[in-house]
This record gives sequence, C-alpha cells and structure tokens, in this order.
Amino acid sequence: MAVVINAGRLDFDRKLDFTKLKDACGGELTMFDDDSPTPEAIAERASGHAVVVSKEVPVDVNLLPDTVKLICEAGTGYNNIDLAAARARGITVCNVPSYSTDAVAHLVITFVLNFSATVVPQHVALAKGDRSLFTSSLGTTPHFELTGKTIGLVGGTGAIGTKVAEIARVLGMNVLVWSRSAQTEPGKWEARESLKDLLAESDFVSVHCPLNEQTRGLIDRDAIASMKPTAYVINTARGAVINETDLVNALRAGTIAGAGLDVQEVEPPVEGSPLYDLENVMLTPHVGWKRLETRQRLMDLVADNVAAWKAGAAVNVVN
Repeated sequence: MAVVINAGRLDFDRKLDFTKLKDACGGELTMFDDDSPTPEAIAERASGHAVVVSKEVPVDVNLLPDTVKLICEAGTGYNNIDLAAARARGITVCNVPSYSTDAVAHLVITFVLNFSATVVPQHVALAKGDRSLFTSSLGTTPHFELTGKTIGLVGGTGAIGTKVAEIARVLGMNVLVWSRSAQTEPGKWEARESLKDLLAESDFVSVHCPLNEQTRGLIDRDAIASMKPTAYVINTARGAVINETDLVNALRAGTIAGAGLDVQEVEPPVEGSPLYDLENVMLTPHVGWKRLETRQRLMDLVADNVAAWKAGAAVNVVN
C-alpha cells in the first residue's frame, strides 16, 4: 500500500517508531534504508504502491508507476517534487508543515547565541592547542550582549519565524520582518516595506522563506552589501535562497561578520567548498529537523496525512 523510499534519512539512529504509519497504511508498509535513492530507484520502489513517502530527495513524477496516488513529503519543503506534473497525473502531494517549528527555531537562536558569545572561535582555538584566550583578552573577537540587538526575519511570518521572534523578544531583542504580506504587529514584530531596509537595520538576518523562482538567490551580492559589516546571516530554510558564491566572497572580504548555515545550495557541500574552511562560518549538516522528538512527530504526522487521504479528506495538500 505504502513505501518509504528513503527511510535511512529519517531513521538513521534506528530509534523511530513507525507503528502509527504502518497502522494508517493498513499494515502494508515497505521501507528502504538508504537515504538518497535515484529517481529511477524511487520509481522502481514505488511499483505496486499507492502511497510514496519521501524525505528531501528529488522525485521524478513522470517515472512513477500508475499505482501511485499520493506522495507525502516527510517535511515542510516540497521543491523536490514537480507539483504541476503530479497534478496532471492525478497524484496528490502533501507535506508536513509544522513538525519542526520548535527545533528549527531553537537552532536559529543557537546560532545567534554562539555568535554573540564567540563560543565557536574559542573552542576552535582550544582544539588547535591555543589556550591564550585563558590568559589574555579576546582582542578584536566580537563578544556582545543580545539585549537591544535586532534580528530581521526574511519571509518570517510563518510558524518557525514566529517562534524565533517569540524567543528573540524574551532575550531582549528587537524583531523586524519582511515578506510580501508582512504587517507590523505590536508586541510581536515590526514589518519593513523593503528587504533592503530590513537588511540595513539588522544585526542578525535569519532566512525563513521557501525556495521558489522568486526567492532563489534572493540574498545575493547586492542584498549582502546592504547589511551591516558587523551583521550575521543565518539560513535554516533552503540553501539556494542565498547565492552561495556571493556569500563566500562577502565573508572572505569581511563585508559581513559571519554566517550560520544549516542548509547549503548543494548538500553536502562539494569537496573543496570554501564553506568548510571559512573561520567566520558555522556550518551544520541540515540538522534543524533531526532531533529525535522532531523526527518521531514527523512520522506520526505523516501517518495522519495518509489516514486523512484514505478517508477522502486529504490534508496539507500542496498541489
């Protein structure tokens, strides 16, 4: 009935309970343990199944067998699925929009806290055997309080951006937001009419918009040039929202102070990518959604999606 085509990406530690999903599928659930199958392998694995569950892997809808009627993306983003092609073939596509709200928001704030307290540079120095920071000052290393600082949320009016704003306010930060529909909400955030205005005012810029043709490369050379030289950019959304070449050039030139990147244009970054070596970059391997509780919630919500579709009342449909 259903197949999880890359369960290895979800259950990498073998701690997830798939009972609810199996029950939603009437006990007929097949799982494959690798994490990045090819589109051809996905099509082969989908043979005979009505439901395909995928996680952050390109799915070629036109290769899928006629048995497939539902693709459930086990996550928020669905830019890896051709929605128009799915619609043309009568395949419903759904996602899970709010499973990782707290986890990703916490990661954003983790980046912010680490940058403000220079935790990573201090740890890197120790790892290299340099203990001078224990006997001398921090020198020119940035080290500052967050109270009164400003975080700007790009496309941040959704669940994750709202949670980031909530935590940032508790820390005494000012919160700005920019999107096509953003409105100032007293006690929550102030909206800015232009992206440039938000970038110019923010000490931290956090990206929260989906990846589409309008947002691809949104944070480019010109956008970065609008930022303060002391500012940091954080991306936990989709890597390609930032023009990576422009970002690397800016980081090398000191145009901005640093970047916290949980997502990259290519994941993982190619061997030799400067992102691995830049000292003003905190790089993580798309871990925002990977906490155990977050992944279990995800699978349980996938089960809810499948059950609703079987009942003829599909939810979280994106096409």
